[in-house]
Amino acid sequence: MSIICGVPLLECVYCLACARWAWKRCLHTAGHDSETWGLATAEEFEPVPRLCRYILAVYEEDLRHPLFEPPGGYGINPDWLILRKTYENTQGRAPPYILYLDHDHADIVLAIRGLNLAKESDYQVLLDNKLGKKKFDGGYVHNGLLKAAGWVLEAECDILKELVEKHPNYTLTFAGHSLGSGVAAMLALVVVRHHDKLGNIDRRRIRCYAIAPARCMSLNLAVRYADVINSVVLQASCFFSFLFDIIDDFLPRTATPLEDIFKSVFWYGWTLSPISITVMFKADRLLDLPCLLCMRCMRDTCIPEEKMLRDPRRLYAPGRLYHIVERKPFRLGRFPPVVRTAVPVDGRFEHIVLSCNATSDHAIIWIEREARRAMDLMLEKDRIMEIPAKQRMERQETLAREHSEEHKAALQRAVTLSVPHAYLPSRYGTFDEHEDGDNSHKSTGESSVGSSGKSKTKVSWNELIERLFEKDESGLMLLKESHRDD
Repeated sequence: MSIICGVPLLECVYCLACARWAWKRCLHTAGHDSETWGLATAEEFEPVPRLCRYILAVYEEDLRHPLFEPPGGYGINPDWLILRKTYENTQGRAPPYILYLDHDHADIVLAIRGLNLAKESDYQVLLDNKLGKKKFDGGYVHNGLLKAAGWVLEAECDILKELVEKHPNYTLTFAGHSLGSGVAAMLALVVVRHHDKLGNIDRRRIRCYAIAPARCMSLNLAVRYADVINSVVLQASCFFSFLFDIIDDFLPRTATPLEDIFKSVFWYGWTLSPISITVMFKADRLLDLPCLLCMRCMRDTCIPEEKMLRDPRRLYAPGRLYHIVERKPFRLGRFPPVVRTAVPVDGRFEHIVLSCNATSDHAIIWIEREARRAMDLMLEKDRIMEIPAKQRMERQETLAREHSEEHKAALQRAVTLSVPHAYLPSRYGTFDEHEDGDNSHKSTGESSVGSSGKSKTKVSWNELIERLFEKDESGLMLLKESHRDD
C-alpha cells in the first residue's frame, strides 16, 4: 500500500505507535501509579515520620550528643535505647541497627539503616541472589536479605522475646530504609511464620515499615503480608540519569534484578582500570555500562504486565503501599504532599518514570521531611474539622475494617489474575488449608525439636528458615528434600 499510494503509510503508523508507547511508558508520571488509590489518614500514617527519625538515629554514634539531628530532633530518649549494633558488631552480615523501647507509643522498634555505598559487605548482601534462588512460604524472596534477617534474629532473639513477654501490650515494629527495608521485611516474614519463638506473639502485634522499599518478595507474598508490612514510596525517580540514580530507583520501580545492575557496575569499574584498558585496547567499552543498563531496563519495560504477573520468581515491593505525591507533571517546585494508600496487585510501580529528583526521592532525609509535612497537613485538617474523640475511635475501627476488606479484595484480585501460589483466606480467618497444612506440618516437624530443645541444642533461626516447606507443582505443601530424611 505504501508503494501504491506513494506515501509510507505503514511506516508512519508504526512510528506513531512507537511514539505513543514511548509517551505512555517512558514519560509516565509518578502520580499516575496511585491516582485511583484512597487517601491515607493521620492515624495510619502517624508512625512513618517517627520511624524515619529512628532510622536516621542509627547513623549517630552518640545519641546524647547528636551531630546530624533533624529539625525537632530524633524523638528518642537515650535511656530507652536497648542496644546499638555497628558494622563491627554485625561483621558485615547485616546493616547496622538499633533496638529501641518506645514507651510513649507502646512500641518495640528495631530500626535498620540503608545501603552504605562505601561498604563491601552491603554489596555482598545485595548480590547474594539470583532469580528464583530462594523459596519461602510458597513464594520467592531475596536470598541475601533473608540471610541478613536470619542473622539479626539469631543475635537478638532472646532480648526480643524478653521485651515482647515483658510488655504484652506493646507492638513489635521492624523499620528500615533502602537495604534495611528489605531486611526489615524479611524479619517480619520470618517472625510471623515462627511467632512461637518470640513468646507466641500475635500477628496483629507485628508491624513492618519499609521506607524506599526494596523488591524483596514475590507478588503472592507481597499481597498476603499486606496486613503486616507497609511500604513508603516518595514520588518517583529515574534510573538512567546518573550512576547513583541507578542504585536508588531499582528499589521500588525497576524490575531489573539488582545483582545484574551491581555486577554491571563492578564490571564497568574493571574496564576503567589501567590493566583492563591495556589488555583490551577498546575505548568503546567505556560506553557499555549505560547502554547495557538502558537496554536491560527498557527490555523489562517492554514485558507485558500479564506476563510479569505470571512469573512467580519476580520480586516486588512488599505489603501495603503508601505513596507520597508532592510534584505535578510539567510543573516546577514541590506542592503540599498528599499520601495515597492501597494494596495493589497489578500496576505495582512497574513503569519507568523520568525525573531529576531520583536521589532526593530515595534519601531518608527527604522522605522524613515530606512525611512530616504530610502528617502536619493531616493533623491541621483534623483540627479544623474538630473531630470529637469518640468519632476518632470510631474512625480507627472503621479504618481497620476497611484495611481488612481491602486486603481480602487484593487477595481476590491476585487469584483472579492467576498470580502463582495466590489463594484466598478461609472463613475462619486463616489463609485456608494451604497455610493450615503448612503450620500443622511445621508444628509436627518442629515440635520434636522443640520438646527436646531443653535437653539438646537450641534450634537457630537460620535452621527454622531452611525448614520451611515448599509447594510442588500441584500446590501441595511438601517438606524440602534436604529435610525429608531428618
